[in-house]
Amino acid sequence: MKLVEIDEELCICFHVSKRKVIQFIRVTKPTKVSQLSECYGAGTGCGWCRPFLQKLMEDQNPESTCLPRQEDYAARRKEHRDRLG
Repeated sequence: MKLVEIDEELCICFHVSKRKVIQFIRVTKPTKVSQLSECYGAGTGCGWCRPFLQKLMEDQNPESTCLPRQEDYAARRKEHRDRLG
């Protein structure tokens, strides 16, 4: 699995980059994953990014957290949204 580049979107619904989420985690030190929604609405759209947000929050070094490549990530999100209806 390739690293998502730091400025690639993690929350595609609200265009929230991995960099924004990491900075939010550093500054606010959330204790629950749901608090990441305060970062420009991340995770409150289709819900696809929630497991990835959690992974970033739980990782001691989120910059190196492995996430799917952007193309794969977007394609799998589309499949997720199609299943939702």
